[in-house]
Amino acid sequence: MTDTERIKNLTAPSHVVDAVLDTDAYNEVDDQYAIAYMLRSPERVNLKAIYAAPFSNPKSQYNSGVGMELSYNEIKSILTLVKSDTPVYRGSNGFLSNESAPICSEAAEHLAKLAMNYSKESPLYVVAIGAITNIASAILINPEIYERIVVVWLGGNARHFSDTKEFNMYQDIAASRVVMGSGVPFVQLPCMGVVSEFRLSHAEIEKWLLGKTPLSDYLGRYTIKEAESYAKGRPWTRIIWDVCAVAWLFNENGRFLRSRKEKMLLSDYDGMYEKEPLSYTMEYVYCINRDELMYDLIKKITEE
Repeated sequence: MTDTERIKNLTAPSHVVDAVLDTDAYNEVDDQYAIAYMLRSPERVNLKAIYAAPFSNPKSQYNSGVGMELSYNEIKSILTLVKSDTPVYRGSNGFLSNESAPICSEAAEHLAKLAMNYSKESPLYVVAIGAITNIASAILINPEIYERIVVVWLGGNARHFSDTKEFNMYQDIAASRVVMGSGVPFVQLPCMGVVSEFRLSHAEIEKWLLGKTPLSDYLGRYTIKEAESYAKGRPWTRIIWDVCAVAWLFNENGRFLRSRKEKMLLSDYDGMYEKEPLSYTMEYVYCINRDELMYDLIKKITEE
């Protein structure tokens, strides 16, 4: 794949596209919004599959395999609320331990096979909103797919931020290096310093989500419960980061996000970006049109 061909696929699509979503859905409340937003946008995306990603924190008892299984079950719950029969595949039980050995899983093997139905001219869009081991493993299983997909990943922090010790990237640095170093057309949505602006307030949930539909009520009540577990009695907002990665698919004419072309920067294992960029061009999102995106999200998840 030439850099000219890569750059062509770094433009947000203006037509209906096929996509898969890779998500650690039980980790936070934002994945559920992203899943619902994608499924409620059939005019722009045909969701072929959802992959459960591993995560390790107190919610999974610091067991990444438990995190993946909890995410798998949470994906199923959202699909029931949205009344969707989108297929769901279990991902890996752990994170990539080196940059040359894949972790085989249902998700990685499905992507490695599915992507072969696509081409540089008509790629499959891979939206990843968790640790990226499933995607890295698919590329390692079948390197030929790198030019048949476009990877849109919410991971790392802004380049101007103090470090890149962000949850999705820092727990899965080897996998991030495999994907970002593969030459795949790659869109990065950095977390702190960029996507951290996409916040939902308690008052907005009360006004716009609660009691509107079973889906919006579930999302709103879940968000309040999570936020008030640490901020009860105080004003709060909750970042729902992952919606922004899905929004890139709908970003024709820069409606929701602003981005620019940059040369690829990988993360070192010390949690800092490398000083020397690779030769590949990537798309770097640097600004979120928060109100326009929030309006579209609320409209779609409150529709019956």
